Amino acid sequence: MEPMSREELAALPTTTTIETAARALGLGRTRAYQLARENRFPCKVIRIGTSYRVVTADLQRLMAGNEGS
Repeated sequence: MEPMSREELAALPTTTTIETAARALGLGRTRAYQLARENRFPCKVIRIGTSYRVVTADLQRLMAGNEGS
């Protein structure tokens, strides 16, 4: 899977899918869902019924912090 560019990350809506967030973080889909179910996903996750949404602002902050590493 192709990593997400800065431009793609900046263009995301207020919330995004767990799959999109996983791609940005370099995680696999299965691992991302596992972390979300265990409340260990590194960004704020909102569960709506059976779907998960990731708060884009948290994802962007996390990615900005990782750029300095």
